[in-house]
Order: sequence, then C-alpha cells, then structure tokens
Amino acid sequence: MMSTYPQHVHDRNYGCRLTESILKGYRAVTFENEKIRVTVLADKGTDVCEFLYKPQDTDFLWRSSLGLRERGSYHPMAPVPGGDFFDYYEGGWQEMFPWGGLASTHRGVNTGLHGEVALAPWDYQIDTNTPEEVAVTFSIRTRRAPFLLKKTLTIRRNQAALYIRETATNESGQEIEIVWGHHPAYGWPFLDETCVVNLPPCEIKITAPLDSTSRLAPNQETAWPKAKLLDGGTVDLSKIAAPSSRSQDLAFLHGFKEGWYALRNPSRGVGVGFAWDAKVFSYLWFWQLYGGGPDYPWWGREYVAALEPVTSMATRFSDAIENGTAFQFAGKSSVTTEMTVWAFEATGPVRRVTTSGVEL
Repeated sequence: MMSTYPQHVHDRNYGCRLTESILKGYRAVTFENEKIRVTVLADKGTDVCEFLYKPQDTDFLWRSSLGLRERGSYHPMAPVPGGDFFDYYEGGWQEMFPWGGLASTHRGVNTGLHGEVALAPWDYQIDTNTPEEVAVTFSIRTRRAPFLLKKTLTIRRNQAALYIRETATNESGQEIEIVWGHHPAYGWPFLDETCVVNLPPCEIKITAPLDSTSRLAPNQETAWPKAKLLDGGTVDLSKIAAPSSRSQDLAFLHGFKEGWYALRNPSRGVGVGFAWDAKVFSYLWFWQLYGGGPDYPWWGREYVAALEPVTSMATRFSDAIENGTAFQFAGKSSVTTEMTVWAFEATGPVRRVTTSGVEL
C-alpha cells in the first residue's frame, strides 16, 4: 500500500543541485555545481540575476544601482510611455521577446521596451535533479501576441557551463514580425578597462547616437574591431573603455559565420564565453554604457557592457520593420535554438567558443 505521508528528500550539498527559494518576493531557481552558481527569477522574466564562477568568486553579471526591488513595494509615480522595464531593471540577463528594442506601435499593439516576457512571471517544471545533471524547463504564453515560449536550462557535473535549449511557437495562423534576443549585461567587479572582447570576423554597423554622450560616428559600417569616432579618430571596440570615458553607444555586429564571443578580464585571468546559433540570432548588439547617459534612466552612474545575440537590427522595434531585418515568424510554426554560456580561466586571446567549450 502506498504511503499517504509526504516524501521528504534531503537537499544535496555536492554535485549538481537545485534550490527553489523566494528572493525579494520573487520565485527563484538556483542551479549550482562545483564550478558555477546561476540564479534565475522565475517570477520576473526568467532574468538571470547571478552567474557566479566559484573558483574565483566572480559574478560576471552587472547589478544596476537600483538593484532588485522587493516585489510589490514600488509604485511608479507616473506611467512611462515605453513601459516599466527601466523602473524594475536590476541588471543581469533578460530575454527580449517578442519585440526587442525601444517601444513602438505595430499591428495595433504597443510593443513596450524589449517586449512583454521580461517583466512577466513564467511557469517552470523540474525535469532532472541528480548529482550528475539538473535541468528545468521554463514556459510562458505571451498576452499581446500569440506565442508560446519554452526554454530548458541545464547544468552538468564539473562543467562551468549553462546550456539552454529554447523553442518559440506561433500559435496563430498569422505571420508575425518579431525581434527576439538575449540581453546579458556584464559589470563590475568583473568588468573594468582591462577587459577585452574576442569575436570571429564580423562587421560593425552604427546607425545613430544614443544620446549626447555617444562617441561613435553615425551611419558607418566597418570591419571589427575598429570604428570611427565623432571627433574623426578611431577606436578599438574590442577594448572595454574606462568609466571615465563618460560615454554610451550601441553598435550592431553582423556577418558572423559562427555565433560566439568571449569577454575576458586578463588582469583577473577569468572570462565568460557565449555560443549561439547565428542562423537564428544573426546580430550581436553591443551596448557600451561607460559612465555615460546623463539623464533618465542612467544619470551617468552605471558601468556596463552588454553583448546581446538578437534576430534583428533595431534601436526601436519599428526600425527592424523599416530596415527589413525583423524576423518573419510563420503562422503555426516553431523555432528551436540552443546556446551555451561558459565561465573560463585565461589571460590570452580566445580563438573560439562552442557548445563543447572555450578554445584558447
């Protein structure tokens, strides 16, 4: 006869393990093994608010000056045209879906800043929970567009890697234009002016200044890593600038044969590598906020570099419609893609990042 008593299972303190908790009022899921600890906010867009490399006690992700607010404790004083994204932006890594970029109006809907899933609660289920592997599937149905989005996050024993397999489904019969992407933002103490970005051969496109502190000349296309400055000079974008540069820019990188990058700090001997499917995410947005942005929402006090795989090229969603890079999502169809994020140790250049590892 089956027992009617609850089945109590002891938490592991070795190998791969999983912790469900409430963090500032949000359901959180923490993945952990011998090498990394990754915390995901299930109730806030599946934001990755921590990606810690244990051997060096280094969290790669940026934490904004606002930090993670206690859920329900903040009430905006007035509505913001693009939505509440900035008021709740704690830093970390967001998913942009189905409409990345600044807010626009498209096919009768206000798309909001970076779409609707980044502020929404997701469902999740635990698929695997063993010392060898932990896997959790998160899912959400969008309200303003007819999509189902599912992603499975996996860690494995003794690997400093987070594996992601994601499927988006258009449940309607209509073809819908989207901008889909991932928005990992890196910050101090990992990020400083000694950091270097390694990439495969690609092109840089700058469309327009972000604000009065932008240093890159608009309407240019050059080969990585050199770009033209407003003052007529050139800059090597692979070298992260110091906060004293007081600048903010957005560069669109494209033309990849393979989707990967490495951001490393040679002075610390540590870095983060990201591999993705360039057939789905054809662009890499390189947001450089080096103490610039003098007004809302940054007030000149943030230091962050974000390297974001995205389907399209757009400062605001409507740009992707106008320039023809919006992803045309066929009705009654699905798109599945995979990506892997690695923590690694190195002082020299990275030649390649794949799902199998980081090649030095």
